[in-house]
Amino acid sequence: MKLGIAGFLLFLVAYFASTSLYGTAGKGPHDLTQGQPTTDGTMVTIDLQDVQQSNTVLVTNLAISPGPKLLDPRTHGLTEDLSVVVTSAVSPTKRSWSKGMLPGTFPVPLTLSGDVANWPFDRYTSGPITVELFRGPEEVPERAAVTFVDRLAGWQITIPAPSTDGGLAPYRVKLQRSAGTVAFAVIILGALVLLAAIGLFVAIQTARDRRKFQPPMTTWYAAMLFAVVPLRNALPNAPPFGSWIDIRIVLWVIVALVLSMLIYITCWWRHLAPDFDK
Repeated sequence: MKLGIAGFLLFLVAYFASTSLYGTAGKGPHDLTQGQPTTDGTMVTIDLQDVQQSNTVLVTNLAISPGPKLLDPRTHGLTEDLSVVVTSAVSPTKRSWSKGMLPGTFPVPLTLSGDVANWPFDRYTSGPITVELFRGPEEVPERAAVTFVDRLAGWQITIPAPSTDGGLAPYRVKLQRSAGTVAFAVIILGALVLLAAIGLFVAIQTARDRRKFQPPMTTWYAAMLFAVVPLRNALPNAPPFGSWIDIRIVLWVIVALVLSMLIYITCWWRHLAPDFDK
């Protein structure tokens, strides 16, 4: 009875702890920096949307909100040509709008440097990010103070305030996995190890004649063996196959389960022999 109560209390503590971690990480879309309008009132916003291609590309959307001085009050179109140039992109990114058009939102992929092999404790940093605006025939750009919006689930993002000495310095985006994501990964890996431990325990106890052989248990071993890959794929933003979790955990979980199944099959051969009870 006491063991059951202790187990129930432990389950409640784990449940509320995981819920608290999720609530801490799941802030929803929120501003990471507070951009300032340019001299003509134009605002630039970059939405951080997704991390792709083995965590080497940060997918973002850039939105331009022209200031009142650039908009025709009657047509709401641009009063002069407008161009934007973004650095630290995977490929050089430049967009231009002619007089009379209205700027919109367009995707901008940003480069990330980091090592996915350190998952789930991997960290990433973008290159220096700048957004420069060109108006009309002017060839001298104006660097914009950008509002970065975090829309990434499962990541903790920081953007150090850029220096303003001698002009606005470039931005740098730093990413690491949230505590909730790390906890979820640890739980999944723990479940894999627990599967292997349970399989070995049952097989060894049966081999020692502590328990009788039960034929349906062979399908139980097969089910656990086939559950390994789905559990591995359930890891948040799972690393590429061949990473350290595959070498140090997943591989040995499979080996332990196969070994357990072999031990259990030898129990079948021995326990169901015609002269076993003699």
